[in-house]
Amino acid sequence: MIEIAIEKQLGSFRLGARLDAPESGVTALFGRSGMGKTSVINALAGLLRPDRGRIVVGGTILFDSARGIDVPPEKRRLGYVFQEARLFPHYSVRGNLLYGAKKESAGPSFDAVVDLLGIKDLLARRPADLSGGEKQRVAIGRALLASPRLLLMDEPLASLDEPRKNEIMPFIERLRDELKLPIFYVSHEMEEIIRLADLLVLLDSGKVAATGSVEDLTSRLDLWPLTGRYEAGAVIRTVLRGHDTSFGLSELAFPGGRLRVTRLALPLGTPIRVRIHARDVVLATEKPTHLSIRNAFAGKVVELAPPRGPQIDLKLDIGTAEEPVMLWARITQRACQELQLAPGKPIFALVKTVALDHHSFGQYEGGAAETA
Repeated sequence: MIEIAIEKQLGSFRLGARLDAPESGVTALFGRSGMGKTSVINALAGLLRPDRGRIVVGGTILFDSARGIDVPPEKRRLGYVFQEARLFPHYSVRGNLLYGAKKESAGPSFDAVVDLLGIKDLLARRPADLSGGEKQRVAIGRALLASPRLLLMDEPLASLDEPRKNEIMPFIERLRDELKLPIFYVSHEMEEIIRLADLLVLLDSGKVAATGSVEDLTSRLDLWPLTGRYEAGAVIRTVLRGHDTSFGLSELAFPGGRLRVTRLALPLGTPIRVRIHARDVVLATEKPTHLSIRNAFAGKVVELAPPRGPQIDLKLDIGTAEEPVMLWARITQRACQELQLAPGKPIFALVKTVALDHHSFGQYEGGAAETA
């Protein structure tokens, strides 16, 4: 396990973070700017010394104020990938990769890292001759060759444009899936969290507000101020079960139904997370007919959030009695009143296929392989 219980006064900002995370998979620290995400992983890395507290990774104490333990950063065996690549401009890509590499290491070899990140053709170049995405791949490779037991990534995609983000994301997924290297990943973009995270940690004003699976935390109405009101929506687990080649569609199965989406170039059986925005869900109290919307799921209202202005958010269950599947809908208060919506009310939730673009999907490991 990774145990963090620290306090630090930073000017007028007070960090008081406590969390336990498994020493496996991707733990994502999510929150608005200035909430303490970077401070937490800087403390973990040894770049920020807490005023008091304790940090333990895999049974090794890295910091304990009561016992006077503060392991230097270079001895913590933690790799760090920053928002900016921070490559040495006077070194080639090969030189940057080898800087700090462990000669005798149980980690991946130089050739394995180069192949994993697809940077063989870049080895002779200097950083000035690389794109932003190429620089970040080299920075990731340099961190891996230091043979870390844990990789820290502080918003590694924040400085990249959309094409470069799309270039880097598959490589981070390969780190997770192929190397099985535990990762602490900082981001304020829910799209990245959906694709990568196993455990989600929400930070608010220097404190951990909630910890849990992406699906559980995004389904809670009380957490929308932290997960983003405009971007509010549930994340559901599905499995790719079919392709409709005639119309360029794919079918994603979940307990209770199948979701039709634009075609995904992935093999059948792939577990996929889907983010469905509350604003893209339409409600009906009777089974709809003669509509262009292809996704209509029978369910019931579970909860109503306190109204905000003319709008109200509703939590829905479109799953089965054995396996509930939570969805959000955002409608007007007038519609809610006219439809007489209340907890327990049967409804049909409608989702437009074209509302689900590539930003809505993320693969994950296991967990839904038996979905019908």
